[in-house]
Amino acid sequence: MKFADLGLSPEVLKAVEETGYESPTPIQEKAIPYVLMGRDVLGTAQTGTGKTASFTLPMIDILASGQAKARMPRSLILEPTRELAAQVADNFENYGKYSKLSMALLIGGMSFSDQDAKLDKGVDVLIATPGRLLDHVERGKVLLNGVKTLVIDEADRMMDMGFIPDVERIVSLLPPLRQTLFFSATMSKEMRKLADMFLLNPKEVAVSLPTSTAATVTQGLLMVQKSEKRPALRKLLQQEKVKNAFIFCNRKKDVDILLGSLTKHGFNAGGLHGDMSQSHRMETLDKFKSGEIKLLVCSDVAARGIDVSSVSHVFNFDVPTHSEDYIHRIGRTGRAGQEGHAYTIVTKSETKYLDGIQKLVGRELPIITLEGMEEVVKEGAAISEREKKPGRGPRRGQRRSDEGASSAKSAQKETAPDEKKQSSRPSKKYEKNAEKGNNDRSSRSHHANDEPDTPVIGLGENIPAFFKIPLRKSAGK
Repeated sequence: MKFADLGLSPEVLKAVEETGYESPTPIQEKAIPYVLMGRDVLGTAQTGTGKTASFTLPMIDILASGQAKARMPRSLILEPTRELAAQVADNFENYGKYSKLSMALLIGGMSFSDQDAKLDKGVDVLIATPGRLLDHVERGKVLLNGVKTLVIDEADRMMDMGFIPDVERIVSLLPPLRQTLFFSATMSKEMRKLADMFLLNPKEVAVSLPTSTAATVTQGLLMVQKSEKRPALRKLLQQEKVKNAFIFCNRKKDVDILLGSLTKHGFNAGGLHGDMSQSHRMETLDKFKSGEIKLLVCSDVAARGIDVSSVSHVFNFDVPTHSEDYIHRIGRTGRAGQEGHAYTIVTKSETKYLDGIQKLVGRELPIITLEGMEEVVKEGAAISEREKKPGRGPRRGQRRSDEGASSAKSAQKETAPDEKKQSSRPSKKYEKNAEKGNNDRSSRSHHANDEPDTPVIGLGENIPAFFKIPLRKSAGK
């Protein structure tokens, strides 16, 4: 099937053709016709499946007729993070360049006055994170009673981050007669109940979750003691021919610590997590894309929606707690038939997550041998010994500095409102999830500092006894 078979306008088809795409992805093929018909859509698809274009392309045609009024957007797209919102905005700019549509992006870390100016002129498409949108609503800068099309994207991530109470409030301000498009990477019973609250007789479209990894990606597990993780990663970076790489941590504070360690030891690295200002995050990402920064240490939430081609390596400094995140992380390398490498560093406490990952990918992951492991073990022992000495541990509220974590302090000073502060109106139904979330309203005061992110690599002959996990001999072949 070709894009021309989906019923899109010549203007949109021309823009799509100029981007180099010829055939729609499965989610685009299934969703676009229903969106053009004006139906509500319940979609199950992960980031990276072409989901964004499945609603942006038909929305451009739907909005082609009509005129925007001041402070009254004609359509609304809600995204959980700034990066995803910015990615959607890029889609509208690329695919809507032959359409006369106006757009505004409301995310934290950017000037209120600039956003207000766009809203005053009237916009056809409003893309926003929930907290920043409510800030504008409460200031009387935007009215939502003119919205005809609503998109709730990455709904499962919205729930994980505690944004659902804000989403519920936003939806209550919209007209009941509207088209609603609801997308989630997973469709649990809780997700389906949530969708039932917002959708009316929807058409369901789904793309099965990926359960396999690209054959072009070389994978491996590195088994180490906890104190050996940072020296093992440095040795691995020296051993591999790394052009550029994502390095994933499970928590934001560990991004800072690891970035400081790498920087101290002379590695060209940058960090990306939710507590950074928007301007700093965009600057760091631009440097990584241009090659000015070689290593990007990041959390899953911050990296979600980032699309960088030709990434040679992915390193999972932490094993992801969710198996699907392993697929998502290593899928950033080995694209379009290119060779890629994905290695995961595993400690004793993280082995419990390996079983789920190996079941999902359908095979046991091989354990690799690291050259110079003796040096790593020696350095790890020294680190462990220093931490045991009285007075050498970190004070309350301070990061450990033995690996140079302090050098990353200046890079993370500003607060990112849209991922840092939590809703002040959580419903009881979602109170448990809201406790884990972050939001972008400047009036909020509580934030989660430990967002989960990802995966693992191996020792060879010097594997400690606690790593005697049941791996078949053929696993390493």
